[in-house]
Amino acid sequence: MRYQHICEGIFLKRLNRFAAECRIGGAECECHVKNTGRLRELLLPEARIALCRAEGEKRKTAFDLVAVQSQGQWVNIDSQVVNRVFEEWVQSGVPFGSGVRIRREVKKGESRLDFYLETEGKRIFCEVKGVTLVKDGVALFPDAPTLRGVRHLGELARAIQEGYEACAVFVVARKGARAVSPNRLTHPEFARALEDAQAAGVRLMAVDCRVQADGIWAEHSLPVEL
Repeated sequence: MRYQHICEGIFLKRLNRFAAECRIGGAECECHVKNTGRLRELLLPEARIALCRAEGEKRKTAFDLVAVQSQGQWVNIDSQVVNRVFEEWVQSGVPFGSGVRIRREVKKGESRLDFYLETEGKRIFCEVKGVTLVKDGVALFPDAPTLRGVRHLGELARAIQEGYEACAVFVVARKGARAVSPNRLTHPEFARALEDAQAAGVRLMAVDCRVQADGIWAEHSLPVEL
């Protein structure tokens, strides 16, 4: 997935969950942060960042912050782009084979799950989670408590009981991880829900990404270690 209208700048400080101060050229301005996670290890003062020019008359800011450079590599922090990355991965035929029919944002129980796939007689619900935090070679999700994530895992487990297949997919929006694990210290309830989902038959999948300032692409499958 490649962005249009990308420029680079310098991160100055985070103002709140949704906004940050940055410097583009010699001018300081406010930008929208497309990720409500903490990102404390990434959004450091003077970090090099990639911004996408925003469109829309009602926008309060002219740019979206989509990636940040950390330890010499780009990390994508656009939480909305991981679904597009997953969809391109599915269309490539790597995870489920060719000819997959894709529906987005499908209502299931009290939630909307990211994808519903049909292929060779299989009916599969998929929920996709973007991961940016890596410690000691392990990608950890979440970096902040997510009750929504716990609820989605419950919906996937119920889908199994109803005769569907189900997958929880972690898109690691960077390089440097050898595996993905639940972040037990940050949200033990999510870790327990992930274990329960796997026990119910939910397939756990993960893929890392090649990231540039102007794009992100799924690359290598990773194991999920509980």
